[in-house]
Amino acid sequence: MQFLYPTFLYALLALAIPIIIHLFYFRRFKKVYFTNVRFLKEVKEETSARRRLRNFLVLLARLAALAFLVFAFAQPFIPQDTEVKQGAKMVSIFVDNSFSMSALSEDVPLVEKAKQRAREIVAAYAPEDRFQIITNDFEGRHQFLVSQEDARSFIDEVKITPSVRRLSNVLLRQQQALNTGTTDNRAAFIISDFQRNITDLDNFRDSTIDVSLIPLQSVEEKNISIDSCWFDAPVQMINQTNTLIVRVKNHSDQNAENIRLSLRHEGQTKPVGTLSIPGGASVTDTVNITILRTGWHEAELSITDYPVQFDDKYYFTFNVAEEISLLVINEGQTNKYLDAAFDGLDYFKITNQSKQNINYSAFPDYQLIVINGLNTISSGLAAELRQYADNGGNVLVFPGRNADLENYRSFLSSFPANELQPFEEKERQVSQMNTEEFVFNDVFENQNANLKLPVSQGNFPITRFGSRPIEILLGYRDGSVYLAKHRRGQGHLYLCAAPLDENFNNLVRSGEIFIPMLYKMAISKANDQRIAYTIGQDEQLEADNRSSDTELVYKLRGQQGEFIPEQRTIGPKILLGVNNQISEAGYYDLFLNPESPQYKYAFNFNRTESALGYYNESLLREQAGDYYKLIDNTAAASLTPIIGERSQGVTLWRLCLILALVFLGIETLLLRFWRV
Repeated sequence: MQFLYPTFLYALLALAIPIIIHLFYFRRFKKVYFTNVRFLKEVKEETSARRRLRNFLVLLARLAALAFLVFAFAQPFIPQDTEVKQGAKMVSIFVDNSFSMSALSEDVPLVEKAKQRAREIVAAYAPEDRFQIITNDFEGRHQFLVSQEDARSFIDEVKITPSVRRLSNVLLRQQQALNTGTTDNRAAFIISDFQRNITDLDNFRDSTIDVSLIPLQSVEEKNISIDSCWFDAPVQMINQTNTLIVRVKNHSDQNAENIRLSLRHEGQTKPVGTLSIPGGASVTDTVNITILRTGWHEAELSITDYPVQFDDKYYFTFNVAEEISLLVINEGQTNKYLDAAFDGLDYFKITNQSKQNINYSAFPDYQLIVINGLNTISSGLAAELRQYADNGGNVLVFPGRNADLENYRSFLSSFPANELQPFEEKERQVSQMNTEEFVFNDVFENQNANLKLPVSQGNFPITRFGSRPIEILLGYRDGSVYLAKHRRGQGHLYLCAAPLDENFNNLVRSGEIFIPMLYKMAISKANDQRIAYTIGQDEQLEADNRSSDTELVYKLRGQQGEFIPEQRTIGPKILLGVNNQISEAGYYDLFLNPESPQYKYAFNFNRTESALGYYNESLLREQAGDYYKLIDNTAAASLTPIIGERSQGVTLWRLCLILALVFLGIETLLLRFWRV
């Protein structure tokens, strides 16, 4: 047996008081005269013996009552399997409020049972202890230790949220809050259904915190979810059929048949088809979307699946530009073939500028910049082209016949890209085409057809530095490079080994190569345009900054109303921080003027909760090992006495108080009914 407050034991010295009173208590006897002294002596001896016995029993009762009263204040306890620490305690309680906790357990949702368990834990501790209540929302106010009453208020406010966290991240958050305290008496509790895809207990270890796991039982449900979708091409074109690829996943072990997939676009919902998905697998399907207008589009994919429905819809947005603009920077005369390449396509617009009159400020308006025959590239132009590529632009370089190799070496190495070697007037035949790369992918129905590939009468051999990644789009018969692709930031640099001049290169006369090449380069991007984001995961958005006024404030508007995101301008881009301000799936408009949104973003619920697989009690015990403590078999029992015994041992102060009252009662009975 141990004492929580052993200093109170010094009060046992007060036991000397009743002993002293007993020893110095002398009662005056009244003389009574009898005729027979012998009878008087017998009565006196008998009365004295009974009085001494009664007084001794009263003394023992008083001593016992006083001793047990002191013990009650010292709070004795019998230690259990854990070491009981003295002093104020700091307790962190995680209440899992993710979507999976909305499942029913008996007749109430799991989240309500979790809240009740949290209340019972709080009740098991003393009023002077401090508490942290934390949920998947990771709210700032939940990062502080609060009183017992405030902890109960926080528990009452817990609601289901789309946010989901791995348990290792939750434990780190609890550790941060508990480390702010001034005592080493720290405990953490995790109340959850312990889904397999979030339970990573092996990723956290802190021996200074007593971590207890409280599993709540849930029935594993069948579930089908729309995992993701993306367009086959990085840019969506007007008046054309654009292919959307959809991935649907079966999270159960049983095969799913006749899953109906639908698309809602431009206010109309149309069925796409039905899917059959093997158990534990995912399938991809294609959806053809015909786009008839420019501007921003909102669309929604949906399936029919019960009972889990939060992942049955997938929102996405995309923008169709009014035109695709190309800029050609010429050394001298314009190239008539470049002008004619898109002459019949109103959707494309070509602008020609000489290298002496370049409008750098308009670079962000172009999807492709063609360097046509420049012998030198100024440092200013080189810097602007690098920034343009960093922000997602595409640069196509045809060097001039008399190109300054040293100047080009400086320009290309800064990307970094492979460099040009001295010009060789030698005929070379292009014989290799990379049809796996986007520029030539899906261009030719019959790749084995006799295509008219370019022939050059002279070219600059391109080096092959291992430290500068290169993707060969077209190659000569001898294995050297004709057209190379290098990635820079979010854009690309395309480098041709031969000038575009017809005297050295007949590419312009290979229409089946030249036209698709320019077309696909103009619409290519290093990173495809994001069409959907995930709540709680994608906390930063990117948009083009359309205003030079740094005082203007962008706003986001959705189903929850308007809010001002965190904003940071970097060149022509603006970065927006959402910071957990989006909690509902749907569409969100970015605007300066409410009447004319500049961007549309689609947010979907996190699919981590779609996999409804849980750790049962035995598997969770294996996961917990010796480090974590598992509180089980508590479906009907209250956690308050269980936690109390774990944190304080078997407490005996109530028993001591009862015994003190019992002995006081015995003393009263002795004095009242034992007459001598």
